Amino acid sequence: MEKTFNLTTEPWIEVIDAQTNQQVSVSLIELFQNAQNYRQLAGDMRTQDLAVLRLLLAILTTVYTRYDADNQGYEWLTIADDFKVVSVDEDYDSDEIHDDLKKTWQDLYEGGQFTTIVTDYLKQYANRFDLFGDQPFYQVTASEYDAVVPENKSVAHGQKTGKPTGLVAIRQMNRRISESGNSVALFAPKVNETKNDLTHAELARWLIMYQNYTGVTDKTKIKSDETFSNGAGWLYQLNPVYANGRSLFEILMLNLILVPMDEDVRYLVQRPVWEYTGLADYLKERRRKLVPDNLAALYTTWSRLLHIEWDDQQRPLIFTAGIPMFDNVGALIEPMTLWRQDKKTSQFKPAVASIKYTGKAMWRNFGQYVNVNRRDDIHEAGIVTWLHYLKAQGLVPDEQQLWLASTALLNDGNMSSQMPATEVYDDMQIQADVLFDESSADYWPVRIEDAINITQKIGDGYYRFAATIGQIRNIDAKQFGQRHSAQFYAELNRPFKAWLASLTGNDDREAKINEWKQTLQTITLQAANTMMATSSSRDVRGIVDHDKNNVPRQINVFTANNQLRRLVFTQLKGKQVKVADEK
Repeated sequence: MEKTFNLTTEPWIEVIDAQTNQQVSVSLIELFQNAQNYRQLAGDMRTQDLAVLRLLLAILTTVYTRYDADNQGYEWLTIADDFKVVSVDEDYDSDEIHDDLKKTWQDLYEGGQFTTIVTDYLKQYANRFDLFGDQPFYQVTASEYDAVVPENKSVAHGQKTGKPTGLVAIRQMNRRISESGNSVALFAPKVNETKNDLTHAELARWLIMYQNYTGVTDKTKIKSDETFSNGAGWLYQLNPVYANGRSLFEILMLNLILVPMDEDVRYLVQRPVWEYTGLADYLKERRRKLVPDNLAALYTTWSRLLHIEWDDQQRPLIFTAGIPMFDNVGALIEPMTLWRQDKKTSQFKPAVASIKYTGKAMWRNFGQYVNVNRRDDIHEAGIVTWLHYLKAQGLVPDEQQLWLASTALLNDGNMSSQMPATEVYDDMQIQADVLFDESSADYWPVRIEDAINITQKIGDGYYRFAATIGQIRNIDAKQFGQRHSAQFYAELNRPFKAWLASLTGNDDREAKINEWKQTLQTITLQAANTMMATSSSRDVRGIVDHDKNNVPRQINVFTANNQLRRLVFTQLKGKQVKVADEK
């Protein structure tokens, strides 16, 4: 009997059932038929969920840019029996096409569920979603693999010599272990004997994640006239941001960009990886090293050619070869990342998340998610621009809470390996009418950014306060200051996020800002008092320090505390706080 595991019908996607709050496993068809009944994806890691989410969005974007919410093809498209676009009617202008796409999004959102055309599409391409067969999911066959890699790296050569090369172990593909042949993961969630064991459902999820979060330890590459280095997976190169929601349906819808955000773009034919006629067709495109012009292709971008052989114990033996990766500079079609501008070239590239800033909350980078002052040197995250479009078009109500989330797999900082080191997640909620405030005076995003800047100044002051205490105690002042600064911001996170979520478009701006200032003052002084309560006789006695002009001065716990309190008073303009007596 022929082996099969088809992702369209076999359960492999982990979700949370909204009624029972239990984790269940569903197929692609089940998921799209019942997305409104699931709370969220619930895979092995949040970053894996993001990779799977983008696969789901690639399917939806492909389908609903060809068919409307009534399962009818758009009248300005000619569509073949295999669901592919044959041609776009030149008699229709951008406005007409965009209006139709917008109406489809609105009809789906108001209908509260996806339509049967998605199931029809998946049935059409079911053979491309099987882990086995002639065109295995996210893999290539042995003959396809051997045709494009050097002979000594081929599957056939490995079978002939008994020494296969260019392999990636399951323990390395499983990003909860990420163990190479040269390094052992000390705190892995599996014992050594089972690190290469996994079910077909797990394999499907890790295949998707590995293509998105590949490191650069592997050396095998496809044959190419032009030299290239094996690059990291596309999602691994981003600082991701996406819209969360109250159900999986809402999450998918809020991230489903059907209307081109570039007004000059009339229509884009979506081309996910499974719609290419074969490997040669796909590699021809990848060798051009051009950023995809459509989201379905971007969301399903491969970083490696993978071929799987199965041993006698039915364990997968995975061959991997690098393929040319397009540059991320200027890849502004990517909607799910923060951007930074290169000061020399003025071009934008993804602001890659760094392990140095694992403790920095999203709200502290508010101005990077939203171009508050509409500056030319800041490029707003595409998903935020899309949400703004939905609000401006009346497709989401003013009072709706928008939930921005970020999850990233951070590498170890070693550019020669880029092995995963840790996973981070954060989110923030804000009302649509606040995030996209249209008022010219008392513009909410500016007021929020101002509040964050003041908070940052107080945070800097608290760091200096803690570092001074460390200096007095004759310990590493910088390290002591950083540790207590991190604790200080951890105390701020929950109240600031609650304050941000409480804002409305009808609020008295000044009153709400003062509300946060009062909270900030209270937390800061409480933190300082806690530090003061641990003072020793050395802290009270203090030490002699020299200022920048080399003038000697006496510093102690009281002078440090008074300096912080003066900063709090001048920045927050609140009630004068009593300064402690110096001794």
